[in-house]
Amino acid sequence: MKIVMLEPLGVSREFMEPRVQPLLDAGHEFVYCDSKLTVDEKKSAIRDAEILIIANGPLTEEILLCAEKLRMISVGFTGIDHVALDTCREKGITVCNAQGYATDSTAELAIGLMLACLRNIVPYDSVVRSGGTLAGYTHNTLRGKTVGIVGTGAIGTRTGELAKAFGCRVLGFNRSEKEAAIRAGIEYCDLETLFRESDIVSLHIPYTADTEHLVNSELIGKMKETAILINCARGPVVDSEALAKALNDGRIAAAGIDVFETEPPIPQDHPLLHAKNAILTPHVGFYSEESLAERFDIVLDNVKAWLDGAPINVKLL
Repeated sequence: MKIVMLEPLGVSREFMEPRVQPLLDAGHEFVYCDSKLTVDEKKSAIRDAEILIIANGPLTEEILLCAEKLRMISVGFTGIDHVALDTCREKGITVCNAQGYATDSTAELAIGLMLACLRNIVPYDSVVRSGGTLAGYTHNTLRGKTVGIVGTGAIGTRTGELAKAFGCRVLGFNRSEKEAAIRAGIEYCDLETLFRESDIVSLHIPYTADTEHLVNSELIGKMKETAILINCARGPVVDSEALAKALNDGRIAAAGIDVFETEPPIPQDHPLLHAKNAILTPHVGFYSEESLAERFDIVLDNVKAWLDGAPINVKLL
């Protein structure tokens, strides 16, 4: 089988090579990717690939239609909405993801953004450098706050566990209640109650047709004026225009945003770039040395399991 990496996975060749060697020993071909490819380069690379390894770059119908031999895709990401799944379905391509590799990394960023908003960490850096003091800022602790977790999968539940360790009450909303979340001390409620009662709302839901702009002006309007919104999930689940307006009007206190409608760099006219009290990070929730190493191992395990006829982490079969 010809296995093609279509984009880098954030780990070195020295890390990858010993892990790939068993595949080479078994007679498979492995094509590494060390830099981002253009669409035309992807079309060329995919042409005779039988197995693809990708991260979170768009894998469009246009690209997939060039893959005449493709049978399996191992996605180095949790979400798969960047893959043309209808085309995969039509072509009978199995799609597997890297569920779980970034659970701790993303949950820790969510907590970090909460603390940054509550303790003014970002503006204080500029204040100190310009000779200022703490005057003019409010100061709040995470302890004692009510944190609402929207989406209690692995990442949401882990974020809830960390919030509990800080001494927070944790509310949760999910399509179905999860036993692991209940064991972690998360109290389930409806979405409106969660937004109304939470001091901090942290989003951990996938992007689907049902969740697009789930967090809109109406839902944001139910939040406390002192509340904080955290989004380490997917950009389009939040109406950015509505959030920016709420921040600028003082309807909510702050926001910590790691994801946008498109991958960074973000267009300079994006509303959140000009919103008050918004802390923005360039989609780094999944990104740590530890999580990227684990991701590569999962991606390769997906390939090996599929080759053995017992696929794992299957999202589309």
